[in-house]
Amino acid sequence: MVKIGILNLQGAVSEHYDITQKAVKNMGVDVEVESVRYAEDVETCDGLIISGGESTVIGKLIHQRGIDEVIKNNDIAVFGTCAGMVLLGKKTDFDQPLIGLMDISVKRNTYGRQKDSFESPIEIFGKEYLGVFIRAPALDDYDHSKEDIKVLSVLDDEIIAIQQGPHLAISFHPELTEDTLVHEYFIRGVIGRN
Repeated sequence: MVKIGILNLQGAVSEHYDITQKAVKNMGVDVEVESVRYAEDVETCDGLIISGGESTVIGKLIHQRGIDEVIKNNDIAVFGTCAGMVLLGKKTDFDQPLIGLMDISVKRNTYGRQKDSFESPIEIFGKEYLGVFIRAPALDDYDHSKEDIKVLSVLDDEIIAIQQGPHLAISFHPELTEDTLVHEYFIRGVIGRN
């Protein structure tokens, strides 16, 4: 059975858990969803969701617990939202631990501070979707020579969603909506690899 882990270190963990469960139910697929905190838990996952929060703290815990090595050694697909997007990159505008699975450079807090949070309609996967942006990052740049990189969504000339291979990085918070579109996309990708 395919297992999707929700990394339970910080951020909107329960919201990601709930919407992932809802997505699985909507899709009618046999997928287990589990909250995970340690390397040995992550090792049993086929896909992993890293939520928003403080990317420096999450990155340190991922590194200290050896979760980054488990992800790389087991070729686990990762879906990062907000802080998760920062962590998936190989470079950011702050000195912090990164997982570095994607050939992207990410600007932290592109859309300002907490008080600057906003919602905006965006287009992703050919559909309109409500993007919830909270201290959101955006892409600074990506390796245009990589054929497996796809830009998925742009807002005001900023790249807010990108995919490289099985990894998905988005700057907004799909777990704070009722729409399972983005989670379903990730789950389909994980199922397709197993």
